Amino acid sequence: MLKAKNFRLEAWEKLRGKWGTFALIAFIHSLIMGVCGALTYIYVGEIITLLVGGPFALGLAMIALNVVRTRKVEVNQLFSGFREFGKAFIVNLLNSILIVLWTLLLIIPGIIKSFSYSMSYYILADEPTLTATEIRHHSIELMRGNKWRLFCLEVSFIGWWILCILTLGILSFWIIPYQQSAIAAFYQSLLPKVEATTPQVETGQAEG
Repeated sequence: MLKAKNFRLEAWEKLRGKWGTFALIAFIHSLIMGVCGALTYIYVGEIITLLVGGPFALGLAMIALNVVRTRKVEVNQLFSGFREFGKAFIVNLLNSILIVLWTLLLIIPGIIKSFSYSMSYYILADEPTLTATEIRHHSIELMRGNKWRLFCLEVSFIGWWILCILTLGILSFWIIPYQQSAIAAFYQSLLPKVEATTPQVETGQAEG
């Protein structure tokens, strides 16, 4: 069974030639979300963040899948998630509500559910015809017995994030592509365990 180091290695290798582009994407995404956060002071930030959070998360998932599937990565792909704005918004809204409700019971159930729903945007990228509920259920099935493995993968980046503090956050623009691509590789490894899916990510021409 593949471990965290295998997914990190795959992401590292497949990011060759794409680091700069993905780092720029991470910078633009962070800048946009930072502006949305700043707007909280005039009481519209939360609404804007809720509206764009899902589509941007979907765009990042699409880009990460393009990396692990050795396809072209471009800055404008960050906004690809807005082509499925309604569904991405609903997935984000419903998952967030359910995670909050589970967290109100106890912290641990909320964390577990966040891992259960964690593959939602990758599934939406591959199967945009599914409903938000079907996407969530599909994610739950994919993550059955795999939540601990994803947790270990996430934890394996702690050292990088500690190092990021020493760079005043600048290193985050390279850590985000690395981590996102590793999680996409993790998702890709789960696909044979369920019914085959047909990739439908907007990718442009395949490289190589």
